[in-house]
Amino acid sequence: MRPIRPNSVPRPAGRRRGIRVTAAAAAAAALALTATACGPGDDGAAGAPPAASASATAADPKITIPDDLKDRLKQHGIDLDKWKHGEWKNWDRDQWLRQAQDFVNPVIQGLWDPNRMRKAEEPADKPVQPHDVSGDQGVTDPEPAPVQAREAATPYTRSVPVEGKLFFDGPRGSMVCSATVVTDPAHPGKSDLVWTAGHCVHAGKDGGWYRNIAFVPSYNSKGLTAAQLKGAGEKDLAPYGVWWADWAQTSSQWISEGAESGGHGSPYDFAVLHVAPEQGGTGESLQETVGAALPVDFDAPAVPDIKTLTANGYPAAPPFDGQKLYQCAGRPGRLSLTASEPTEYRVGCTMTGGASGGGWIATGDDGKPALVSNTSIGPVTAGWLAGPHLGKEARGVYEGVSKKFAAR
Repeated sequence: MRPIRPNSVPRPAGRRRGIRVTAAAAAAAALALTATACGPGDDGAAGAPPAASASATAADPKITIPDDLKDRLKQHGIDLDKWKHGEWKNWDRDQWLRQAQDFVNPVIQGLWDPNRMRKAEEPADKPVQPHDVSGDQGVTDPEPAPVQAREAATPYTRSVPVEGKLFFDGPRGSMVCSATVVTDPAHPGKSDLVWTAGHCVHAGKDGGWYRNIAFVPSYNSKGLTAAQLKGAGEKDLAPYGVWWADWAQTSSQWISEGAESGGHGSPYDFAVLHVAPEQGGTGESLQETVGAALPVDFDAPAVPDIKTLTANGYPAAPPFDGQKLYQCAGRPGRLSLTASEPTEYRVGCTMTGGASGGGWIATGDDGKPALVSNTSIGPVTAGWLAGPHLGKEARGVYEGVSKKFAAR
């Protein structure tokens, strides 16, 4: 989520950062909200905004950069060889690729080593202006009571193998979010798709695509403490290795409206990544490697009909340190920031920034778990989280990425 502080908000190394927004629930006092994670699709329906997609590249020979993308990058003055050797650190406005089709994410071998992953634990907090979000339009239920986040059972490779941590770089340093392995209709049983928040991959209307985006499934599966992790090896932090995004797609609404404050774009704050192993792997897909993937429910029942759901994430803002996976279970309520946009899910939860993008899981009519949302925003006081209802725009993003790689 965009860290609650931003609960799912990207946070630079050494600092916790996130997106904060405020929401007045009915007559309640205004609450400061922020993206809880670090950092949006089109379903082809008439009149629907076009999906925002992005292509990327990797060192793995199976991943190539289309010639047209190379030409566009040249127009931006970007040389891929120089990019891999440090040019990606150039965040000049003209160098920050913004358009959907300009996303590029070449693999830089060894960049996300254990030391760098540990240091990229803090979402940077940003002061919030009170009353910058109106939560009294549309349908908004009373603010839920805080639910204490609990540690997920270890090892995560068994209890919640679909969850993991997302790492990326932004102008303010290395950032973190959470993410979930989801099924791929084009490749049943062999998915390489990952679901997260839009603000975990793109900065919204005032920025562009983040860089060096990589997913680590079951990060710190044993639940080791920060002190124990100082001497840990890559297998302890990344039991299934590091998987780089070779394609990212988010909603056009997030790219055009998303912001670090005010909750703008949060109803469309979702993204889908296609990933590939940094080291080339064994030829197995991400789903085969971790042993699981969640279906995405785009026809989830209305909020009042969902008895309970579980929000997952790696909260990094105090009192958490981003090293362990936490969960909050409860019955969701409704949160409406503006009457013209979809009403969001809201649950009581004490998770903080860094949990952004983490999957919200509910049991369907078939008795099986499915992903129904992801953490997007939350109050500075870290008492609850909110996430988008996944409708036609989210389906468009999901199907767009699946179709892109259907022939592979």
